[in-house]
Amino acid sequence: MAVGGIVVSANGGNYEGRVTPFVVITCIVAATGGLIFGYDIGISGGVTSMDEFLMKFFPSVYHKEKNMSGRESQYCKFENHLLTLFTSSLYLAALISSFFASATTRKFGRRMSMTIGGLIFLLGAILNGAAMNVEMLIIGRLLLGVGIGYTNQSVPVYLSEMAPPKLRGALNIGFQMAITIGILAASFINYGTSHMRENGWRVSLGLAAVPAVIMSVGAVFLPDTPNSLIERGQREQARDMLQKVRGTTNVDAEFSDLVEASEASQQVQHPWKTFLERKYRPQLVITCLIPFFQQLTGINVIMFYAPVLFKTLGFGDDASLMSAVVTGLVNVFATVVSVICVDKFGRRALFLEGGIQMIICQIGVGCLIASVFGVTGLDGAFSKGMGNLALALICVYVAAFAWSWGPLGWLVPSEIHPLEIRSAGQSVNVSVNMFFTFIIGQLFLTMLCNMKFGLFFFFGGWVLVMTIFVYMFLPETKNMPIEEMNRVWKAHWFWGKYIPEDAVGLGNHKNAQDV
Repeated sequence: MAVGGIVVSANGGNYEGRVTPFVVITCIVAATGGLIFGYDIGISGGVTSMDEFLMKFFPSVYHKEKNMSGRESQYCKFENHLLTLFTSSLYLAALISSFFASATTRKFGRRMSMTIGGLIFLLGAILNGAAMNVEMLIIGRLLLGVGIGYTNQSVPVYLSEMAPPKLRGALNIGFQMAITIGILAASFINYGTSHMRENGWRVSLGLAAVPAVIMSVGAVFLPDTPNSLIERGQREQARDMLQKVRGTTNVDAEFSDLVEASEASQQVQHPWKTFLERKYRPQLVITCLIPFFQQLTGINVIMFYAPVLFKTLGFGDDASLMSAVVTGLVNVFATVVSVICVDKFGRRALFLEGGIQMIICQIGVGCLIASVFGVTGLDGAFSKGMGNLALALICVYVAAFAWSWGPLGWLVPSEIHPLEIRSAGQSVNVSVNMFFTFIIGQLFLTMLCNMKFGLFFFFGGWVLVMTIFVYMFLPETKNMPIEEMNRVWKAHWFWGKYIPEDAVGLGNHKNAQDV
C-alpha cells in the first residue's frame, strides 16, 4: 500500500503520485553501493595500525613507531610515502574509472554501472586478502578503486532520478548512510581482528568481499530509472516504470517533462564539451567545488586514518581502535539527523550549521594538541581527561560533517544537472572528489609531520571558506523536480544570468522563489 500524498514541488509542476514501498525498497537496495566505499574508508586506517601488517609490508614504519628513544616526534612516526600510497592509490583509480563509468551509465543504464563496480570491487577484495607482497596490495587497491569509481558515479544519480522530489534528499542520503554503516562495520571488524594471533589483517581486507557481493547481487534485481529508459529509447517501459514508482497511472505531466529533457539530451553528441558551455557554468562550478571542499574539511583523513591518528595522539592499540568505533557510531547516528532534516530544513541550513560546528571543533582540537605536544612533538602525553576531551571534540566534528558535508556533498551534485550532462556531471563530481581524496590521503601524514597541530587550523580555515561560499553561491534545491532544476539557477542572484530563457524545465513558470 502506498504512503504519502501528492508529490508537489516548491514552485514547479504538481506531479501526482505517492511514495510507494517499491521506490523506498529500490532506493535502499541501490544505496548499499555506499557500503563498499564506507567499508574501505574504515578498514584502511585500522589495518595500517596493526603491527603484523606493518611488519610484513612496511617494516620501517613499524620500527619507527616502536622507537622509544624519545628522538622521534609524535607527529612523524607514521610518515611513509609507500604506506600512504597503499591507502590513497584506490582514489586515483576511482578518479580514472569514473570517466569510463559515465559512458557505461549513459549507454547501458545506471544499473549496469553498479553491477560492474560491485564485481570489480569483489576481485580487488580477494586480491588484497590474499596479498603476499606490496605489489599485490597496490594492485588490489587499484581494483577496489575502479569498483568505487563505477558505483559512486552511478548510485547517487540513480537515487536522485528514482526518488520523488519531496523525498529526494532523504532517499539519496541513503547512499551516505550506507557509507557510514560500512565505516562502522569496518571499525568493529578491525577491533576484533586486531586480537587475532595472526592474519587478522587478511580477514579485515578480505571481508570487503561481503559488501561487494551485496552490491552486485542487489544491482542485478534493481529496475532502471525512467529517466535512463527514456534516454535509451525505451519509452513504454519508462512510462510503466514511472507509474510503478509513483503508485499512480496519472504520470502524464512528469513523463512529458522527462521526455522533453531526453529530447534535449539526444541533441547533445559530446556531453563533456557541452558541459563547458556558458549555460552550464553554475553546474560546472558547483560540481567541481562541492567535492573539492568536502575533502578539505579533513574528514577522510580522520576517518581512514582514525586509528593511526589516535595512536599518534598517545592512545594505546585497543584504545585507538575503540575510539575509531566511537567516531563511527557518531557518524551513523548523525547521518540519521540529515535524513530527517534535509527535506524539511533544506540543504543550505545543514551546510551552514555543520560548517560553523566543524570550524569550532577544528580550532579546539588544534589548540588541545598544541598544549600537549607543543611544536616538537618530542615530549608530552595525553592524560585520560585530555584524551577524552580530544575524542569528544572529534566526535562533535564528525557529527557536524555527517549531517552536512558528508551526505550533501553527494546529494547536491547529483540533483543539479539536466539530463544531457547528468552522467558527465556526476563523473566530474566523482573524479574531483577522488582526486583530492588521493592528494589529501597521500600528503596527510607528511602534513601532520610538518604542520603539526597547525594542520587542524589549516582544515578549519578551509571550512570557513566553504561555509561562506555556500552562503553566497549555493541555491536551495529541496523539493524541486530534478528536470526543472534550471528554475533554481535562473532565480539565483548570481547564477541567473547564465541560464537562457528557453532552458529545459523553465516552461511558463515565472514565479520561482528567489533562492
